[in-house]
Amino acid sequence: MLSARTDMSENLDTSGRAPASDWATGASGRHEASGSFSCGGPMLDPTTLATHLARLERDGYTVVEGAFPTDLADALVADLARLEEELGEGPGKNPFEGYKTVRLYNLLARGKIYEQIPVHESVLPIVFGVLDKQCLVSSLSSIAIGQDEAAQPIHADDMLIPIAKPHAPIVCNTMWALTDFTEENGATRLLPGTHKSDANPELGKAYDGSVAAEMPKGSVLVFDGSIWHGGGANRTPTRRIGIAMNYCAGFLRQQENQQLGIPREIAQGFSPRLRSLVGYGIYRGLVGHVDKCSPVDLLDGAPPRRVLGQ
Repeated sequence: MLSARTDMSENLDTSGRAPASDWATGASGRHEASGSFSCGGPMLDPTTLATHLARLERDGYTVVEGAFPTDLADALVADLARLEEELGEGPGKNPFEGYKTVRLYNLLARGKIYEQIPVHESVLPIVFGVLDKQCLVSSLSSIAIGQDEAAQPIHADDMLIPIAKPHAPIVCNTMWALTDFTEENGATRLLPGTHKSDANPELGKAYDGSVAAEMPKGSVLVFDGSIWHGGGANRTPTRRIGIAMNYCAGFLRQQENQQLGIPREIAQGFSPRLRSLVGYGIYRGLVGHVDKCSPVDLLDGAPPRRVLGQ
């Protein structure tokens, strides 16, 4: 099986995606993002960003190596262990979630350490280029694949959405490697180019030509929600631990209900960018308003400002 890691020296066309210089601003009502975050990763330069976007257009995925510090990966692993014990979570009970895989959901409600993930400056510009600057956090969860876990069925993350394929990207997902991802320990498998298919994969069917997204700890896999993929089988004695940071277009319903799942007092402490990403904003000046006002005013308890019909 091939490796998903590719040479960053590729000279590829950007295919008309959003320029790097335009990623940091966004329409979130009263609160505007500054583009300054504290995640410790490198800001993407325009050339590197264009390369990633071109690879996503061509193959349906890209890998950002060295996206975040390994000490952050270690801190996340430690906190996930705490949560797993506190919540009493165990392995899944079906082939899709895995019989030896532990998943923890709604992480933005679980601790401050997770708030830096959705706004990460090494990854968010790529997501903006695939979707747009008014995209939303769809789900933030962890996936720990245990020893002897079987490969997950090949699927597409947007296959439940009843629109014809191929279509413009409406879902862009990422997998953060908190441990090294190898073919042996369950690295995500992808079928390059299938994001342009006019069909969805048949669940339970084996497909040839998959690629293992092998990447060292501290890397992030970014992929189009239409690409056919699945978690790999773990044939090692140690867990493969990752965080699935998933985004969707601003006009779609989020996979996890962010407004009810995240207590208001926690969301009040979010950065302006993160507030917008979880849904406290208005998409294209219309979608998501409350009595013609921005929902972020309700979050803050501030006097509502009419933003429609002005």
